Amino acid sequence: MTLTADAGAADAALPATPHDTTYRPPHVLDLIRTVGMLRRGRTDPTTVIDGGVIWRALRTPEGPATLALRSIGGEVRATAWGPGAGHALDRVPRLCGSDDEPSGFDPSGHPLIADAAHRHPGLRLTRTDEVFDALACAIIEQKVTGMQAFGAWRYLVSRLGERAPGPTPRPMFAAPPASAWRLVPSWVWQRAGVEPPQSKTIVRAAQRGDSIERAMRAAATGAERDRVLTSLPGVGVWTSAETRIRALGDPDAVSVGDYHLAHQVGYALTGKRTDDDGMLELLARWTGHRQRVVRLITVSGVQEPRRGPRLAPEDHRAR
Repeated sequence: MTLTADAGAADAALPATPHDTTYRPPHVLDLIRTVGMLRRGRTDPTTVIDGGVIWRALRTPEGPATLALRSIGGEVRATAWGPGAGHALDRVPRLCGSDDEPSGFDPSGHPLIADAAHRHPGLRLTRTDEVFDALACAIIEQKVTGMQAFGAWRYLVSRLGERAPGPTPRPMFAAPPASAWRLVPSWVWQRAGVEPPQSKTIVRAAQRGDSIERAMRAAATGAERDRVLTSLPGVGVWTSAETRIRALGDPDAVSVGDYHLAHQVGYALTGKRTDDDGMLELLARWTGHRQRVVRLITVSGVQEPRRGPRLAPEDHRAR
């Protein structure tokens, strides 16, 4: 893999000395499938997968950091750059699923799940502990196509976030703090393609950013965290689930209301599509591990045949 140093006087002022550590997971780990699910499209400025290496740009209390993860011989070699390098390295075990506890999960309830679990024993549930970042990203993804959401995320983070230090494979940016989201002018939201209901929801959540983080740390269960998030205006069960999946590795979160998920789960488990109620009924036997089952369905490769053209994105921005 060829690494290219970032250019620019501002980048040159950032600490370039790499810091390293090695994480030895006590379990089999598929690094790409575990941590790679955090990437929001191929042009995500916060997460890049390049030649088997996962790059993450992140914000820490000490400043921005870049984290590179590679799996070698059952170990995870981690290298970090920037003022927040130490903090980034401390996050590595949790990113790699150290907090994921699959005990009690029985995949034998369905042959497809049993087969996927057997073929992918290294799949773990990652967590970033970046609650507000995950929440903002999920709000942007409300009621739009993935292509639209990923483009808006890239536009906003690349302009509002901090340039990631170190030899990143392409320019990367750490997502901005809640305080920066509060100040985004209306024309920037419009250029990003984010509709007013979503932008207003992000701004309102940003105004309570610190209290959201404290409440989520105090909540002991997925249900309690769901209540915290859905108490925010404009945040429903889908947005809450998506936030808890990425930020907290919630093994039971199910994105009810997703455009595709119920159809995918229904087809994988019964051979025909279903609705949200049907999906929840099918997943009920795995309560406590429903997100784990959804992830296994995703990596199984089983997909419902397409019946028509892709959903065309709509652009309501002024020409």
